[in-house]
Order: sequence, then C-alpha cells, then structure tokens
Amino acid sequence: MSLRLAMWSGPRNISTAMMRSWGSRPDATVCDEPLYAHYLTLTADRRHPGYDETIAHHDADLASVIRWLTGPIPHEKQVFYQKQMAHHLLPEVELEWIDELTSAFLIRDPREMLTSLLEFIPTPRVEDTGLPQQVALFERIRSRTGLTPAVLDAADVLRHPRRTLALLCDAVDVPFREEMLEWAPGPRDTDGAWAPFWYAKVYETTTFAPYKPKDEEVPERLAEVLAECERLYRRLYEHRLR
Repeated sequence: MSLRLAMWSGPRNISTAMMRSWGSRPDATVCDEPLYAHYLTLTADRRHPGYDETIAHHDADLASVIRWLTGPIPHEKQVFYQKQMAHHLLPEVELEWIDELTSAFLIRDPREMLTSLLEFIPTPRVEDTGLPQQVALFERIRSRTGLTPAVLDAADVLRHPRRTLALLCDAVDVPFREEMLEWAPGPRDTDGAWAPFWYAKVYETTTFAPYKPKDEEVPERLAEVLAECERLYRRLYEHRLR
C-alpha cells in the first residue's frame, strides 16, 4: 500500500487540524502547503502574515516541489499526506502532475470560513478562499477519471470525527487508524514557516474540537463574495462523504 493524498482545502477550513490527524498515523508523513512559497512569489502585492519567513525557508521552485510531491514517499512511509491550499493553484500552474496523486477536498460553510479569514486577510476575494479552484479541480478530476473525489465538510469532521475520517480512509483505500483522533499539542517540524502567524489555536489542540456554529455576520461589504462562495460551496457540498 502506498498513497500520496493531496487534500485540497481553502484557508480556515480546519486544514491544519486535519494535517495533525494524518500526521499522527505511524505509517504517514505530512507536508504543509508545499506550493505556498511559489504562490507568494507571484502574488507579492498581497502580503500574507509570515511572507518573509515563508520565502526565506521554503522552496519556491514549482518544478522542484512537484518532483518531490510526486516522487518517492519521504521517510520510507506508506502514506504521504499533502495539505494543499487550492488557491495556490494560480492560472499559470499546469495541473497534469496532480493526476499522479489521490486528491480529496476539504470545505467549510462560507459564513464561518470568511469570518475566520477576516482575522488575517481584511478584504478577501473569492479566489483567496480557494473555492473556485477547488470546484475547477474537482470537475477536472471527475471528467478525466469518471470518479468522484472524496469531499469532506469541516462541520461533519468536527461533529463525527471517527465516522467521517473512516469514510475518508475507505474512499482513498487505506485503513482507518485510531491514532488519527488524537495528537500532542504544540508545533511540528513539518509545519510551515508561517505557522507562528496562523496556527496559535491549533498549537493548543489535542483532538478535533466539538463543532460550535459561529454567530458572527459577514460584513455587508463582502456580500457579493459571500454569495459566490456559497454558490461554489453548494456544488461541492452535495458530494460530501456522509
């Protein structure tokens, strides 16, 4: 058994907690947003928290990163879990290499995602959420393979972590491991250089937190962004594992 699992997410979708979960498997190794440095070099006008640290410490050569992602699984493990941000797939990024991976998709209710994202990016655009890129990649994979990739909704994971993770493991043809439900607190060597700016809450966790609906409202100035995000979210939500 060997699996290179690319989990295509957007920001603030419990993607780091999911990386912690897979990193707890003794048969797995993980990587954290491997396309981020390349993305930042091409979007320097939008300075994300941790921009300088990311550029200084991570490989921005797209071809080099792709060779690593599609090559031998590091550390002689059986599973290579790749936490991927879909918005890092800029239009100039060719997608053929993704065919060599098993792709899955992690989504979150746009109202909850956007109110969380506002803590870091005050004026997010639709493309900053990763939803357009997720939908495009999802449809591309379905068209090329005739198969429907696994889709996980963050609320389902938080409400029923064991059941939802077991469904995901079944969908990607690996056994579920109980170790996926717990992890040690704090940072990891596999965390990106941006982690101190984004992962403070995750550092305190040891498992998936119980789901709590957010009652914050998305600002009216983002009404059009929210409406488009909700449209895209629904296209993926109907295919979620359940």
